[in-house]
Amino acid sequence: MISLMVQLYFTFLKIGALAFGGGYATIPLIERYVVNENGWLIMEEFIDLISISQMTPGPIAVNAATFVGQKVGGFVGAVIATLGVITPQFILMMILGYFLFSKGKKFKALDWILNGIKAGVVSLILITAIELFVTSLFPEGINAFKIVPAITFIVGFILYIKKIDMLKIIGISALCGIILNFVI
Repeated sequence: MISLMVQLYFTFLKIGALAFGGGYATIPLIERYVVNENGWLIMEEFIDLISISQMTPGPIAVNAATFVGQKVGGFVGAVIATLGVITPQFILMMILGYFLFSKGKKFKALDWILNGIKAGVVSLILITAIELFVTSLFPEGINAFKIVPAITFIVGFILYIKKIDMLKIIGISALCGIILNFVI
């Protein structure tokens, strides 16, 4: 049990250390380490995890760590995984805070680094969006198209274009999922 907790901590420590760009950019990392390498979740559970993490307050990585930790090791696992994912950000923010705010100087190299990271993060977000889209519509492979997620996606996309509030889009999408599963 202790070795599992250590593995859980260090897995989410890696995710946290590489989690530049926020929640969407961490999704491929979480998938790699949680689904592919450790097998703590299957892909369908992972998609559910992303949906739940979007609906609950807080960062996706923290919500995912808590959820996976709970599944793997109960309450203690949830705490350990969450601590693992936030440790790198805590340390990094302390260091950056010192350099950015204590001396009042501007560091050009830091600006250059952050500009490069931003561009890389956009590619990670795009990859994540494509993977989530394909996995939602084809959960069992390319030959297994699901009509309900496709219709719900179209409805959500139209609502987004019409500038409907995100919370309403999530609620309407949930209702579409329920209604369409009864009808189709």
